[in-house]
Amino acid sequence: MKTDLFDAFRDTCEQLKFAPLPDLLSLEELHSSPVADVHWYQAGVLAQDGWLPVLFDKLKTEHGPGHRLPAATNFLRVTLREPIFLVSASLYLTGRAPLLTPHTLYLPWDTVRSRFGTPTLVDTRMVVLPDDPAVDHPATIVARDEDDQLRIVAASLFATFEPLLDALHAHSRAGKRTLWGWVLDTLHFYMLNPARYLGRDAEQAWDLATRLGDAVIEAGAVTRRRPRLFPFAPDHLRGTWAVRGTCCFDYKGDPEHGYCTTCPLKCDGERQQELVEWLRDPALAP
Repeated sequence: MKTDLFDAFRDTCEQLKFAPLPDLLSLEELHSSPVADVHWYQAGVLAQDGWLPVLFDKLKTEHGPGHRLPAATNFLRVTLREPIFLVSASLYLTGRAPLLTPHTLYLPWDTVRSRFGTPTLVDTRMVVLPDDPAVDHPATIVARDEDDQLRIVAASLFATFEPLLDALHAHSRAGKRTLWGWVLDTLHFYMLNPARYLGRDAEQAWDLATRLGDAVIEAGAVTRRRPRLFPFAPDHLRGTWAVRGTCCFDYKGDPEHGYCTTCPLKCDGERQQELVEWLRDPALAP
């Protein structure tokens, strides 16, 4: 696959403090990758062949956390964080949206370290708008308009993630609303975070994330509560952050850590204090 479709996105990501990108390969490149100590699981197969419970238990036993709920959201973090970032941040920063499928998302399992490596997307296609210069590129799908683009992207994201979340729900007993809530929260933050760091309009980024989240829910995702913006220093360029709609339960795995700054269980007063400290000491900020 020609990688020029991603060049503008990669260039922008170099300006960010945090940009968890997946590996982007052609099928030929994947087949020529070193296979020693690595087993490649196609996402669609992993969700159906009975290996997800085995890898979940191995990851939980070897690396923690020991509690099933943070272990479930951690499983999502190590398998889906990079694909979500690619879709969400690319759509926001370039107007182009990578198309996920269960057959082109690969998850490499390190058989020695008992952990997942960087997720890999193979022969990735891109959903673009009619005025995009890349409309004639063989790896693009041209949407009619922005709403159609969001619908196509959301449907592909749901079709890719739903089998994995179903299998994870069945084994870990973490609720589907909790699992999809984590996905939707992450989708929102991966538009907001680049906007904040680049000094762009946080509300504009949040509006696009909300529209994409609406489309994912329309495709079939379920959640109890959506994330919300939290302007803690409105006059500051980076004075807007957000509160997750769903707790990741990290505090159950590490009680001394307590609630995350963005946790919906944390009181806004304490959250405000922590966020103001971010402005005073940028090293503390994500």
